[in-house]
Amino acid sequence: MLNFDRALNDDRLLKAMTGLSASEFNKLTGSFGQELQNEAWIRYETGVKLGGRERKPGGGRIGNLESDAEKLFFTLFYFKCYPTFDILGFVFDLNRSNANRNTHKLTLALEKALGRETTLPKRKIRTVEELFAIFPDVRDLFIDGTERPIQRPKDNEKQKENYSGKKKMHTRKNIIISDKKRRIGYLSPTMAGKKHDYRMFKDEFPPPYGIFTRSVVSWMDLGFLGVEKDYTDAVVMMSKKKPKGKELTDDAKAWNRIVSGFRVLVEHAIGGVKRFRIVSDKFRNKKEEFDDKVMLISCGLWNYHLKHC
Repeated sequence: MLNFDRALNDDRLLKAMTGLSASEFNKLTGSFGQELQNEAWIRYETGVKLGGRERKPGGGRIGNLESDAEKLFFTLFYFKCYPTFDILGFVFDLNRSNANRNTHKLTLALEKALGRETTLPKRKIRTVEELFAIFPDVRDLFIDGTERPIQRPKDNEKQKENYSGKKKMHTRKNIIISDKKRRIGYLSPTMAGKKHDYRMFKDEFPPPYGIFTRSVVSWMDLGFLGVEKDYTDAVVMMSKKKPKGKELTDDAKAWNRIVSGFRVLVEHAIGGVKRFRIVSDKFRNKKEEFDDKVMLISCGLWNYHLKHC
C-alpha cells in the first residue's frame, strides 16, 4: 500500500497527490471525520429501526482505510490524480469493486465536510439579497463558462446533445461566477456540451433578471454577446468583437487588453478548480449526476484552499 505517512510529512508531495497542503489537509480531516461519524450513526439507527442491525458503529473488521485521514487522502487522491478504479485499488490494496464503492461513499462525506466548512458554491441565486449574501461588499463579478471532456456516449441522442462544436469533442458545461479573490460563489447545474454559454446563462437567470443591478459590474467574454440588450439594468464589461471583413481599431484593441487583464481572474479561478484531474481529464464515470457532484466538490476544494492558504 502507498506510504501514507511519507506523503503526509512531505508538503510538496501531499499537494501533488491531494491538491492540499499539510495544514489544509489536517484541518479538513476534522470536518470529514465528523461527517463519517454522523453517517455511521444514521446507518446504525436506520438498521436498528428495520430490525437488521445490532452492532454499533466501530465494530467488526477494520478495512484497509483505517483512519479518517487515510479515507480523506484516498478520496482526494482520486480527485487530484483521477486513476482508474483498477489502479486506485492497486495503490490502496483494495479490489476494484471496493475502490469504486469507497469512492462514492466517501465522496458524499467530502461534500458534506466542505459544506460544513462553508466553501461549496451556491447553485441558485434568486434575488439581489442572495447575490450580496454570497458576494458581500463585491462590486465586480466575473462570469464565464467552462467545459470538461467526457467519453463519447453510446446513445445517439446523448452523443448529439453533448457534442461541443467549439471544442470538437463531447463535453459537459457549467457557468461560474467568481470574485476578484478568485473564489467561486456560484456554480450552475451541469449541462450538455452542445448548449451555448449565453443560452445556459439565460436559462439560469431569465431576462430581465433583477439580480444584476447597476451596483455590480459583470465581466464577461464574447460568449455572452447580447447580454446588454437582454439585461438593460446590468453593467457589463466585455471585449469588442472584430467587425466582419474589417480589423479592430487601435482603441478597440487597447480596450480588449484592459478587459482581458481583469477577466484573467476568472480564468485563474477555473484553472484552480481544474488542478483536480477529475474535472480536466476525460470523464469516465457512468453514475448518474456524478459529473455534476465532482465539479461542485472540486470548486469547494478550490474555495477551501483559498480560505486557508
